[in-house]
Amino acid sequence: MKIFIFFLFTLFMTSNLKAQNFKYAFVTDTHVGSPTGEEDLRKTVVDINQLTDIDFTIITGDITEMGTNKELALAKEILLKLKKPFYIIPGNHDTGWSETGGVGFIKEFGNDKFVFDHNGFRFIACASGPYVRMSDGHIPRDATIWLDSVLKAMPKNMPIIFANHYPLTNSLDNWYEATDRLREYNIQYAICGHGHTDKSYNFEGIESTMGRSNLRAKDSIGGYNIVSMMNDSVFFQNKRPAQAVMAAWRKIKLKTFQDDNKKYPRSDYSINKKFAGIKQLWTYHSNANVVNTPAFSLDHVIFGNSLGLIEALNKKTGKKIWTFSTKGAIYSSPVISNNIVMLGSGDGTIYALNEKTGKLVWKKETANAVLGSPVIDGKNVYIGGSDNTFRALDIKTGKEIWSFKKVEGAIAGKPLIYRGKIFFGSWGGYLYALDISNGSLLWKWNNGQENRMFSPAMVTPVAYNDIVYIAAPDRFLTAIDAGTGHTLWRNNEATVRESIGISTDSTVIYGKTMQDEIVAYKTQSQNPGILWRYNAGFGYEHVPSMLIEKDGNVFFGTRNGVVYAIDPKKQSTTWAHKIDDSMINTVNVVDGKNLIVSTMDGKVVWLKAE
Repeated sequence: MKIFIFFLFTLFMTSNLKAQNFKYAFVTDTHVGSPTGEEDLRKTVVDINQLTDIDFTIITGDITEMGTNKELALAKEILLKLKKPFYIIPGNHDTGWSETGGVGFIKEFGNDKFVFDHNGFRFIACASGPYVRMSDGHIPRDATIWLDSVLKAMPKNMPIIFANHYPLTNSLDNWYEATDRLREYNIQYAICGHGHTDKSYNFEGIESTMGRSNLRAKDSIGGYNIVSMMNDSVFFQNKRPAQAVMAAWRKIKLKTFQDDNKKYPRSDYSINKKFAGIKQLWTYHSNANVVNTPAFSLDHVIFGNSLGLIEALNKKTGKKIWTFSTKGAIYSSPVISNNIVMLGSGDGTIYALNEKTGKLVWKKETANAVLGSPVIDGKNVYIGGSDNTFRALDIKTGKEIWSFKKVEGAIAGKPLIYRGKIFFGSWGGYLYALDISNGSLLWKWNNGQENRMFSPAMVTPVAYNDIVYIAAPDRFLTAIDAGTGHTLWRNNEATVRESIGISTDSTVIYGKTMQDEIVAYKTQSQNPGILWRYNAGFGYEHVPSMLIEKDGNVFFGTRNGVVYAIDPKKQSTTWAHKIDDSMINTVNVVDGKNLIVSTMDGKVVWLKAE
């Protein structure tokens, strides 16, 4: 009898171990839209389909090169040829230059996150941005809320495999949102892409693996990884289409996770003690990313989030007053005129709402997402979309006054109205100047870069004395004749990238460099060189937040959640205040002592300098 029971136990354990053994394909950084991306992915799909022992495929981001609808549709068409299930998340290339702000990815693939169980393991993955502009990777606010719900509903001892596009390092500004949560559960390992190379990591005690890009790069053929879950270990092996699987290059032991209880580096808020007179009068934390500048009226502060929700807060208390749901992510900074709030949505609609009630006044449907921010002039509102069109609409009715339909690429920035003209950039490589009265093209300007990533799209132009100034991702400050579109001068003495501003007397242009410094230039038709430069000590910097001068200070935000006020005459820091670890959008300066600040992690804050 004892022998029989032992036999049954052995049989059970053997069958249980066999049930746990499985393999999956780990594909990443396919970059469909790049020169060889489509061909390399097609070959990989054919290759995976010939492997009879693969249960599914995980694809960890940068599916496309620029996140266009065309590229996403092509990638989906190729991946649907996989005979086994596939699970997919976006990367920074799918969202950072996306003409829909990531809405297109969700439309094609159903979601930007996934969770599923296989042979006793739970696989969890989420998006990581950035969205519609340059920034650090960031696990979206809605994804951390979702991750909490997924983890809370599962057994503590269930083994987890976590996937993200970025490694769980400070390349994600909030990596700890994932590691802190996962270390409380039975995390086995994490996988990621982004680095285009096979690499072993350990993220705060969590064993992790970065996979090679599917692109061939300088080789003759691309490739991916086969991941073998074998009893008590997992093995990673390279596989190139039509070639044998290579020897395992990475092995991780599967075991119950034990947190090492070490204290890892976290946010440093010591700067707030240095400038103790800065107070957060109120803070509101939205349930999704806020990647726009809130507008304010006599009573309200209003903004949209990445789940498509428009929220109005009480200006004095920060309490939510009303909401309005759109069907796409919002990256458009609202404007308010005559009690009407206007902004665009990733669902392809321009909305006008009653500022007091949030009720719909009118809407204008377009053929693609509307990521651009509106500006108002008189009775009209002006806004650009991803349908290659820039529009003038009547504020009261939404009636189209005129439209310019020959924009190359998506519009994601904020226009400038100046002396009867309206200026805006696009991800198609051009800065445009239109006649504001009828929308006719006066000129378009190109910085000579063939790569669309250097387009003057997130620039917010400033102007004085018939000269328009911009700073594109090419790291030049450029002065352009407002009447002709001819380049007057270009200066790259400092690495000014997308972030500029103009003094209240219009005699000085301010620029934020990519390392520590604020620089100033005189507004003139000949290259003035740098007037002065001030080391503010904000570190490495790349987010396109504008510099706003008011009441003797210049205000701006940084990638690491710090708002600065500097004195341009003394070239000194008046104050600085850290809100969180994510990107600060262009701040809305109420006056020299009051600011409305929003962060990519969804915080909206009223700051007061006492």
